[in-house]
Amino acid sequence: MRLQHAVLGLLLVPRLLHGQQPPPQSAPRPWQSTDYYRLTVVSNPALSPDGKRVAFVVTTVVEDKDRRHNEIWMAAADGSSPAFRYTSPSTEATNPTWMPDGSMLAFSSKREGSDDDIWFIRTTAPGGEAFQIKGVHAMPAFSPAGLSLVYSWRGEDPDSLKKDTSRNRVSPTAITRGPDPKRFDGRVYTSIPIVADERGYLSPRETRRPSHLYLVPRSGGTPRQLTSGELSQTSPGWSPDGNTIVFEQDSTENREIRDDAMPALYLVNVSDGSVRPLPTGFAQSSSPAWSPDGRSVAFVCSKGRGMDNDVCVVPGTGGTARNLTAGWNLDPTHPSWSVDGSTIYFEAEVKGNVHCFAVASAGGAVRQITTGERQLRGFTFSADGRALAYAASDITHGTELYIDVLSRNTDKRLTSFNDSLFKQVAAIPADTFWFTGVGGLKIQGWLMKPYGYQPGKSYPLVLSIHGGPHSNYGNVLFPEFQMLAGQGYWMLFTNPRGSTGYGHDFTYATRGRWGMEDYQDLMQAVDMAITRAKGGVDTTRMAVLGGSYGGFMTNWIVGHTNRFRVAQTDRSIYNWYSWYGSSDAQGLTEYEFNGAPWESDSLYRVLSPMEYANNMRTPMLIVHSEDDKRVPITDAEQLFVSLRKRGIPAEFVRYPRSFHGLSRTGPPWLLVDRLERIRTWFAHWIGTGDTTPAATSSER
Repeated sequence: MRLQHAVLGLLLVPRLLHGQQPPPQSAPRPWQSTDYYRLTVVSNPALSPDGKRVAFVVTTVVEDKDRRHNEIWMAAADGSSPAFRYTSPSTEATNPTWMPDGSMLAFSSKREGSDDDIWFIRTTAPGGEAFQIKGVHAMPAFSPAGLSLVYSWRGEDPDSLKKDTSRNRVSPTAITRGPDPKRFDGRVYTSIPIVADERGYLSPRETRRPSHLYLVPRSGGTPRQLTSGELSQTSPGWSPDGNTIVFEQDSTENREIRDDAMPALYLVNVSDGSVRPLPTGFAQSSSPAWSPDGRSVAFVCSKGRGMDNDVCVVPGTGGTARNLTAGWNLDPTHPSWSVDGSTIYFEAEVKGNVHCFAVASAGGAVRQITTGERQLRGFTFSADGRALAYAASDITHGTELYIDVLSRNTDKRLTSFNDSLFKQVAAIPADTFWFTGVGGLKIQGWLMKPYGYQPGKSYPLVLSIHGGPHSNYGNVLFPEFQMLAGQGYWMLFTNPRGSTGYGHDFTYATRGRWGMEDYQDLMQAVDMAITRAKGGVDTTRMAVLGGSYGGFMTNWIVGHTNRFRVAQTDRSIYNWYSWYGSSDAQGLTEYEFNGAPWESDSLYRVLSPMEYANNMRTPMLIVHSEDDKRVPITDAEQLFVSLRKRGIPAEFVRYPRSFHGLSRTGPPWLLVDRLERIRTWFAHWIGTGDTTPAATSSER
């Protein structure tokens, strides 16, 4: 959940005249909501096979058009020259993928006049314009020799669908019929699911087509279909000899009622298209990666939802899988092999950070490769395994591109997109603290000092609660936190039980107990922050806010305590019954609450903040996206009505054209508007570091 944006430029500083003194530099100002427009995001790094160049995506905000713009840039891995734009600024470009010999780069780009979004550009002199390869309809994986490309694609729309688009809206198994199909622009469903966040209303399940694997020569041509059937084949990976492709297939894909996804591994012979399963002994097997000698496949293995994720290795010919991280308590993702096959690398969340880890392919202890109080993303290795590139951010810095030469165990920053902004604004660091929660669990928290902090003076405090609950806060830049600390607030955020990055048992300690011990963790974190501030917190001016699970918990908190003067709740759950019937994520509570509402009625009722509406006295700002299908806006409507019916001060902000992720990836104008409304709402009720609240006692 992670946001930043601006434009790289070389600042030409005029040479000072002889004897002239440089002008005094003004003190950095506090962070403002509109600074979001100036942040740059660096993502999707791809290190060239020879380790000399890094292609990566740069995302900026085009403020006057209320949109983001993506380009592919290139940087010299040794930092010998500045990074430079590699794709046209007039088009969008993402997802750079190198050809094995480094002579060509594939990328995604929607361009007018083209039915396909996959483009290629030569990376050797003289370079030239981007072009398309006939027959490539989705992002490909290059064969080891670079002669063939494989991709997963659902195929061309049939002519019957092109002639009658209602087939995407009306289930073919529907019993009812209207008098004139051409006049009907609604939808008819006979099965679920019917919605998905960011996609809206789905085509009827019976009309959806699976994706299959297709093969195209590098020179282009008619794609050859390698796989078929009623299930999709995804995540193709070439064996080193180019004769076999491993892929994922989920046997539950076509089931109307799915308790969980169950991806399994399969192998397809490139020459004859024969397919066979690669049994692993695990309920879930994903992210396959061939060993350099082609004898083994590493993958992420799990026994099912709520169970440990691990890195396993299985022989490519089949056999018993070995669990390499069974004694390790974190959740690894995206395994990849060292060039000599002796080591498997992967990433994992750990105590508010994200880092690269490694384990010997023969077995042994897991060791941490990258370090620091920061979050690293998009790990990419050179072909010889000597260099590692990634995008990194911490609490006081936006994302930038880094390169790490593993033999030296040192990294180098290759970009400086956000430097000019951070010279002007005060980025406030956070102090990390730990405390022992209920049942002896160790809980991690962070506390940012108010902008302009002066010892002996008291300031308001804001508690922020993350979503999930199986997510986390940590050492990454949060513009929202910087803005609130910049307004003169103690900014408190923490990872209560239920968060990720602290081990499996910690993550699922809230199952069936939302709002119980996790609520106590949060209240204890507030107590700890007050103690650490040594009298610097004005306990009559405290605020709480959160989104998704954090919104649920905000609603829960104001129904259980009046210690907070004001609250802001984002995309929040108020009534678990109505949420269940309209969300796209019923599987969450079916697992967390041990069944559907008709199976666990008491939990859905007792864990609904609505049950405690009569206790709610705290002024509330309610923010929700109208197109949110994860937590539909009906919950916000019910909360607003219940507060206003009882005379509790409340404002309800409804955002169009946005989904569940408004605060992270929503339209920039709306995202910044949300930030400013939170700031002004809090300023009214608890003042700032320098001003008293505007709210009168009669507004309570």
